[in-house]
Amino acid sequence: MSADQMSIGEMLAATVPMARTLDLQFLETTAERAVVALPDQADYHNHVGGPHAGAMFTLGESASGAIVLAAFGDQLARAVPLAVRAEIAYKKLAMGPVTATATLGRPAAEVVAELDEGVRPEFPVSVAIRREDGAVTGEMTVVWTLRPNG
Repeated sequence: MSADQMSIGEMLAATVPMARTLDLQFLETTAERAVVALPDQADYHNHVGGPHAGAMFTLGESASGAIVLAAFGDQLARAVPLAVRAEIAYKKLAMGPVTATATLGRPAAEVVAELDEGVRPEFPVSVAIRREDGAVTGEMTVVWTLRPNG
């Protein structure tokens, strides 16, 4: 399967070893939102039997990367997306499988307009991490940039 035929989830799983290691499941990847699931896996549990904080961070960062690729994939010939910084807040105990939902914090057209003007844009991606019962167990913000090539 060529890169043009791969879904964003397949591409991330193929190119980001940590996504494969955690067996992340890319459920939805559009320019409006990305939804990624972390199955309940004992090897990645913490001391209370839920997903380890590091696994949840990777889940959230992966969801943010998926929406960035969906929203800005057409810019990859001229810029590379890079995470600049991230912050996560653990709100409630997470047990069992968890799902991260990412949304862009700025309109994609605004970000691309900055890139067109020669500015290296930064933009936030908000992520909510939920248990199966819908309770938000974590909130994350990842700030991304599009670094021009060359």
